[in-house]
Amino acid sequence: MNDFLKQWGEAAYTSTGFFWMALWAFVLGYIISSMIQIFVTEKKMQKAMGDNEGKSMLLGAFFGFISSSCSFSALAGTKSIFKKGASFVSSIAFLLASTNLVIELGIIISIFLGWQFVVGEYVGGILLILICWILIRLINPKKLIDKARKNLESEDDDEMDDSKDWKKQIQKEDSWARVAKKYKMEWQMVWKDVTVGFTIAGIVAAFVPDSFFQTLFINSGQGNTDFTFLEIMEHIIVGPVAAFLTFIGSMGNIPLAALLFGKGVSFAGVMAFIFSDLVVFPVLRINARYYGWKMSLFILFLLFTALIGTALTLHYSFDLLGILPDPSQVKIEDSEFFKIDYTFYLNIAFLAISGYLVYLGFFKKKDVEHSMSEMAPKSELLENILKYTAFICYIWLAGGLIVKFFIQ
Repeated sequence: MNDFLKQWGEAAYTSTGFFWMALWAFVLGYIISSMIQIFVTEKKMQKAMGDNEGKSMLLGAFFGFISSSCSFSALAGTKSIFKKGASFVSSIAFLLASTNLVIELGIIISIFLGWQFVVGEYVGGILLILICWILIRLINPKKLIDKARKNLESEDDDEMDDSKDWKKQIQKEDSWARVAKKYKMEWQMVWKDVTVGFTIAGIVAAFVPDSFFQTLFINSGQGNTDFTFLEIMEHIIVGPVAAFLTFIGSMGNIPLAALLFGKGVSFAGVMAFIFSDLVVFPVLRINARYYGWKMSLFILFLLFTALIGTALTLHYSFDLLGILPDPSQVKIEDSEFFKIDYTFYLNIAFLAISGYLVYLGFFKKKDVEHSMSEMAPKSELLENILKYTAFICYIWLAGGLIVKFFIQ
């Protein structure tokens, strides 16, 4: 019993410590994302993208890069620009960039995993887009694309007034009230995923033995970096399966990715795990609702094939360059999460900024709601499961912290 209580306390402390490490990065990332989504609208994106496939793919990737990292928001944005005439290639580029190349994701990865994974994330995001582009050119699924567009024709458009100059809008308090509303929506989209993700990371760190990971990921183990090709392939395939079983969104998955790497999973397997947020069932179902099941399965095939190729390329390229990261650089359990250092001061500063945005969001509501971007239709059952799971996580964390500091 004493061992369980000790592990419970360590699990809760590790989870809250992980979140404390990442708090300022979440706030900064979502502020940047919210500003861009308000001042750079989808209509402006589509106008800039034009009809040229090469140009539209590059711009699709760029607009995805400056967009939201939430998978459901990315799905809705992709559907919107595809419906308004963007090519299928540029739409896929936008989807991949808006979930893999976004600013806030890179910041979180740098905190938990180090610079090699940040490079891997951004280079890998570009590789994912290029591989999908090559596959689309080779397969040329014209009939599927035409049918997918027809599936969207019956939907009503909700156009925004895009005539105002963003340079003037950025100086107005009402515009920042819109940013505050978007910032609030970003947190509403991810709070459940983040809560569950960080809680699971703490539980796994405290309770799950290394032998489990060595069984799940062949030949993994702390200190082992010498993997055969078949072992790396197994890690790459099992990574997305693990992501499917713990589907909690790209941001919430990062501490779990750090945990996997710290337990000895290969660089390729961890990158595959990080890239897997678009090859899980909720995303498959939403794409089917938008475009039909055939197109949804084709997108799944594209993304999973690109994921395998990207993870392999990154692993062997980094190995060739001698920059494969060392699992020992990832510290899963750290007794000094809450020390007075740069993280403490950054958190205080960004919490103050967040408080100001909350003030704007609550007290400056004039003509704000219509400017909010679309979200993909999530499953009500899945959302309720996540919501109540998050509430259980809060009870677990509170109990664990009480045990650690007042009972043990």
